[in-house]
Amino acid sequence: MRAFDVVLTAICAALYAAVGLLTSFGFTLGGVAFWPAAFIPAIFAVLFGPWVGAVGASMGIFIRDLLYHGNPLLSLIAGVTGNFAMFFIIGYVSRITLDRKKRVLSIIVASIVALVGLLLPTILLPNESAGFTLFSTPVATALFAFIMGISLLLFVVIERRWREFRGFGIGAVIGQGVGAALVSVGVWGYSQLFFSPTGYFTSPLPAALVPLIFVWTFATEIPFVLLLSPPVIKACYIAFPNLKFWGKNEEKAK
Repeated sequence: MRAFDVVLTAICAALYAAVGLLTSFGFTLGGVAFWPAAFIPAIFAVLFGPWVGAVGASMGIFIRDLLYHGNPLLSLIAGVTGNFAMFFIIGYVSRITLDRKKRVLSIIVASIVALVGLLLPTILLPNESAGFTLFSTPVATALFAFIMGISLLLFVVIERRWREFRGFGIGAVIGQGVGAALVSVGVWGYSQLFFSPTGYFTSPLPAALVPLIFVWTFATEIPFVLLLSPPVIKACYIAFPNLKFWGKNEEKAK
């Protein structure tokens, strides 16, 4: 990373931490916050490359976690790793050319992820779902179905209307899935190893909570990434046309 990349990474981290703290509104599930701020590193990853987005997101979530719960180990295990993987994938996939077969396959995979994520915690694990969300199974199922439906609709809109963002839409779904998996498993693993009467987790989280945290993480981030990132990126391209060639110029420089 060159000096300018480091500056961009620092800006990404600062914005991510600040906006994340202001927009989580105190909503959490299993220690994972409601997180609409995920669109910020996604924008940086597309405009300036996967390393800027991934490292900026990792730094930003670490700063936010220290300010919010002050547990650096939990942040490193779950938040930092999940955010790095998520936004590196988004930045990388958005820069490669995907043929029609790969795009169709990605839509199928996204639908399967949404369906499994919806059914596993709400219908197959109704007691755990009700215990942690305080919603009945029908209400939780309807809520998650609505969020997942909106996300898939946005994915299709990007595929059909914003062709220049096809790679971004696919990368967002794949990256979000990988990131949510790392976060949910990381939070659960931390609770098994480092719980204490005075700690962040006073008892180990049940394994049944892992899919619920996965769906929560996926469902509270992907709509904002798909809805807010493309218009901002397009506005940046209009204001600064050279950004479209940023990645290609960086590769040539290397």
